[in-house]
Amino acid sequence: MIVKKSSTTMNTMVVVDAEILSVSVDSVSIDISRSDSGVRCSTSTPATIIDSARSKFLPSIRSGSYSDIGPRRSNEDEHIRVDDLSAQLGSLYNWPLPGSFYAVFDGHGGADAAAYVRTNAMRFFFEDADLPQASVVDQEFMEELESSHCRAFLKADLALADECSVNAACGTTAITALVLGRHLVVANAGDCRAVLCRKGVAVQLSQDHRPTSLVERQRVENLGGIIEYGFLNGDLAVTRALGDWYMKLPFGSASPLTAEPEVKQMLLTEDDEFMIIGCDGIWDVMSNQEAVNVVRRELRLHNDPQESAKELVNHALCRDVDDNLTAIVVCFTSPDHQASVPSQRPRFRCCSLSEEARKKLQSLLGSN
Repeated sequence: MIVKKSSTTMNTMVVVDAEILSVSVDSVSIDISRSDSGVRCSTSTPATIIDSARSKFLPSIRSGSYSDIGPRRSNEDEHIRVDDLSAQLGSLYNWPLPGSFYAVFDGHGGADAAAYVRTNAMRFFFEDADLPQASVVDQEFMEELESSHCRAFLKADLALADECSVNAACGTTAITALVLGRHLVVANAGDCRAVLCRKGVAVQLSQDHRPTSLVERQRVENLGGIIEYGFLNGDLAVTRALGDWYMKLPFGSASPLTAEPEVKQMLLTEDDEFMIIGCDGIWDVMSNQEAVNVVRRELRLHNDPQESAKELVNHALCRDVDDNLTAIVVCFTSPDHQASVPSQRPRFRCCSLSEEARKKLQSLLGSN
């Protein structure tokens, strides 16, 4: 994360993991009142694919993560990794399918905003959230879950406005991934990114919210903001973030800088091997496919997502990186699952020689 302002931060580090996503949220309308803690968020999405009872596939979740300060003076990245939500939440977890939760928070203008959101993430997203309760995961349940996830981003943003320990010029991007059975819900505000490996092919699961995005530029300009020298209002390298309240005043007004996330969901299949969640420091120096190739090779060597995440960060460090680096690798298959690798041995097709060809060959061999 590059921000055009001085930053004095503490070295912080956290662990998070995310997964696959698919159904995109076309529009999210939000009505926020600072005096009203009940943030209202409605989402409009295409028809969600609901888990079929005919499919017996269930992800076997394993995850690992690694963070490095890079060339910076401090590490402003934070992350969370919860492979088993039921163990983390106890009696609060009443869903019929196993769940996991991952998040990456990339701070700017200091580490305080990212650290605060990470510390309180389980409260924002689960403990104090109005989560849907149902014995069956259906279309209505998934829509309510998306809305709850979106509201959590906005509540965290409002909490930063009231938190005395966080300066108004401090903020953080955020990406979260919730896995519920085969369902994956990914929410993103900022330029962290989630990428899926599907049969060795990289599939980008989130969109970067930067001034270079034509969609984001139009949204910003429609709300009275400007893009100057590639920065929002000439100051910030992202167009969506939590915190940064010096750019969101007055309270209650629509702001070019928003904490509103884009929320997407999809169903995982047997073809989905793993997912990478990384801060922008990773993606600034590596393509999606390069990152997938590194992690896939490492997993085939030692089947350890922790070591794979570390190796991905080390690869990025060898490039011209100028940021903190954080990567999370979430595997969807069990350790004993071996991807089928096509044989590299050449294949020969047997054929018979005609009598004339056979005689010519014999004469050639005889002459030698």
